[in-house]
Amino acid sequence: MRLDSSHTIVKMPTRRGSVPRFALPLLMVAMASWLAGCATMAPKPKCAADLDQPHLVLRLGERRLYLKDGGVAQPPEGFLVAVGKPQYPTPVGRFSINEMVVNPDFTVFDFNNTSGPNRGKIPPGINNPLGLRWIGFAHDHGWAIGFHGTAKTQFLGQAVSHGCVRMRNDDIVQVFTRVKVGTPVIVEP
Repeated sequence: MRLDSSHTIVKMPTRRGSVPRFALPLLMVAMASWLAGCATMAPKPKCAADLDQPHLVLRLGERRLYLKDGGVAQPPEGFLVAVGKPQYPTPVGRFSINEMVVNPDFTVFDFNNTSGPNRGKIPPGINNPLGLRWIGFAHDHGWAIGFHGTAKTQFLGQAVSHGCVRMRNDDIVQVFTRVKVGTPVIVEP
């Protein structure tokens, strides 16, 4: 069908089962777009490898955090981490660092009743549940989620936290010096 000069719909003759002439080029463009990942329809979102600025890539399946700066991971093997247990998984997606604290204190609360009264604070120090540094990047399960140190290194490589990412204190201190508020964080399954 098409509009004639009087804006009346005119049915164009076609053979039964034939495709209108304009449909084939549109079909070819649509297929090419699909094969190219819709690049011709809209810009593709940047993936971790496309970022030019320093960023963090957390691979939950590997239980490793990679600090990437100029496309190079430091250290290349990544940092061994502990992640969220199944009932409190570490969230997957794109985030950015929203908080950084040196020698954080820890507010003790009931993970099953986050609106309940706090049970006190644990002062900063090596045995604090947050270790020597806190790098917040998300909120999930009713509390902040972030990277932090731990003295309990025997649990690294496991899914044991309430969503946070635990690291050796030396490792979190090293990462802390290389990132800032606003640094992208990509969490992959």
